[in-house]
Amino acid sequence: MVSISVAKADDEEVTIHIPNLVKVFKDGSIERLQNSPLVPPSTLGSVSSKDVVISNNPSISARLYLPTKLIHHHDAHKVPILVYFHGGAFFFESAFNERHHNYFNLFLSKAEADILVVSVDYRLAPEIPLPAAYHDCWQALKWVASNDYDPWILNHGDFQRVFLGGDSAGANLVHNVALRAGAEALPNGVKVLGAFLSQPYFLSTKPIGSEAVEGHEESPPYVVWGLVYPNAPGGLDNPLINPLAPEAPSLATLGCSKIIVCVAEKDSLRDRGVWYYQAVKNSGWHGHLELYEAEHEDHVFNIHTPESENALKLMKRLAHFILH
Repeated sequence: MVSISVAKADDEEVTIHIPNLVKVFKDGSIERLQNSPLVPPSTLGSVSSKDVVISNNPSISARLYLPTKLIHHHDAHKVPILVYFHGGAFFFESAFNERHHNYFNLFLSKAEADILVVSVDYRLAPEIPLPAAYHDCWQALKWVASNDYDPWILNHGDFQRVFLGGDSAGANLVHNVALRAGAEALPNGVKVLGAFLSQPYFLSTKPIGSEAVEGHEESPPYVVWGLVYPNAPGGLDNPLINPLAPEAPSLATLGCSKIIVCVAEKDSLRDRGVWYYQAVKNSGWHGHLELYEAEHEDHVFNIHTPESENALKLMKRLAHFILH
């Protein structure tokens, strides 16, 4: 359960406590309970990585991953570009933490994926509340599309095969950036070819599927939205969190040609992913749409246990989606 205004033994008042996720104190300080350590870029066998600055104001950066075999071959074949937005409920995790660093080293090596990954480090709430992260991720995609100076992107990126991808809150970011790509032109005529939304974080005032009818607005996903976007117009029916809200853009305008939605059987957000898939399917969107379900798994299992059998299966499925 979510606790509001509880007192710590040392008399520091906690105004919001979402177990295993976050404590917010009366003085405005934040204790994030699930962050993994930050790690530097590296060359680990078959995968190399490096960090780049996308913007100094606002502060946006990214970690790039590329199969090592391609780095010193400027005439190598061009590979798809995956612009990835990490999860973490909009308020924790980083493109530079150990969890995501390990994930992409495994993704490119175990799935044997010749892909250039741009893992975006956007600004986090509640210090920088939403909608800032949406703007940051759009700027990161524009940076990729206009890039003519980073050697990895310039020499190895195939701008005819640009993909978006993300897990949980990152999948929510993917949806909203894809909508914007359908409404606004990217630099140099670049188009987003496809997108994957893995265990997406969507909500609405009205519960769906297996969600509790009573008290659902007190559950962690709902309380998190109030934390990261406290003044969201429409609250839980803001189009950024509810893609079927009355004011939401038509899903038929999603700016890509193929989408895969991935859900996990035991995830409390599973039904939201299926709900989104069905909504896109019925929207009139003219693209290729797939639904993938991982059996016996919980939320973002693929990030937390990337070497598990089902995580490796999902990596290979996503690599196939991008490469074929």
